[in-house]
Amino acid sequence: MDRSNQTSPLVGFILLGLSAHPKLEKMFFVLILLTYLVILLGNGVLIVVTILDSRLHTPMYFFLGNLSFLDICYTTSSVPLVLDGFLTPQKTISFSACAIQMFLSFSMAGTECVLLGMMAFDRYVAICNPLRYPEVMSKPVYVPMAAGSWAAGSTSVVVQTSLAIQLPFCGNNVINHFTCEILAVLKLACADISINIISMAMANVILLGIPVLFIFFSYVFIIATILKTPSAEGRKKAFSTCSAHLTVVFIFYGTILFMYGKPKSKDPLGADKQNLADKLISLFYGVVTPMLNPIIYSLRNKDVKAAVGNLVTEKRFTW
Repeated sequence: MDRSNQTSPLVGFILLGLSAHPKLEKMFFVLILLTYLVILLGNGVLIVVTILDSRLHTPMYFFLGNLSFLDICYTTSSVPLVLDGFLTPQKTISFSACAIQMFLSFSMAGTECVLLGMMAFDRYVAICNPLRYPEVMSKPVYVPMAAGSWAAGSTSVVVQTSLAIQLPFCGNNVINHFTCEILAVLKLACADISINIISMAMANVILLGIPVLFIFFSYVFIIATILKTPSAEGRKKAFSTCSAHLTVVFIFYGTILFMYGKPKSKDPLGADKQNLADKLISLFYGVVTPMLNPIIYSLRNKDVKAAVGNLVTEKRFTW
């Protein structure tokens, strides 16, 4: 890549990652690798039990299986690239590979936002209208709901990625990130990116804002219904059916708000430290949430724990 020619288009990017902190690279390589293996194992087990155990052939566990598969896809779209970057002195990525990685990561994140909203609706029907639950959440309904989540995430990101790859990149080709994060890539464009920003804002409203409102109002009705339940045991049982999902929602959206909602430092030295902190937070967001999801659902769900125990006892798969 010849940087002297400022008008020639770039054919690739350099991922900065933790190049300025080689000691951290070794430590985080081991940490992220172990976390990634836990993600594959934990979510893989959840997918297996939701398929093999007939008692888990319900809408809630169908959505949970989709969430686990989604987490595997999301981490696989970025973690191998991050691990390779920790070991490779010259962390380069081609323009096409960057575009593919950007599309996959962004679409998986958008799909999870919508899927969490669908799962909230499932819990709303189960708790607020239990008698109509089999009718409302029948297979012809919940399967298209899950498919629609994948379609919504992918369709929106096709627009973002298409707009991004059409931009001219003729100057600096160093991405100050571990992966081809779309905002980091847009900063390198030598053209007006206002259309990209407006398009991303609209996508965030659709994929982030609407699901958040949907989840909020679903749980307003859920909590109101639980509080009207006369027995303490009934209230405890009703809350336990949605506590795992609510915990995952808080972790997922709480991390997003923490990442993008905190103020930026104006001090140059503080900005450098903040850039490092932002990259590490982004890195852990990409692996910690997918790792916690199967743990949360396993610890808080007797059916999943029983299904895992039965599969282990019957030796239907090996650890």
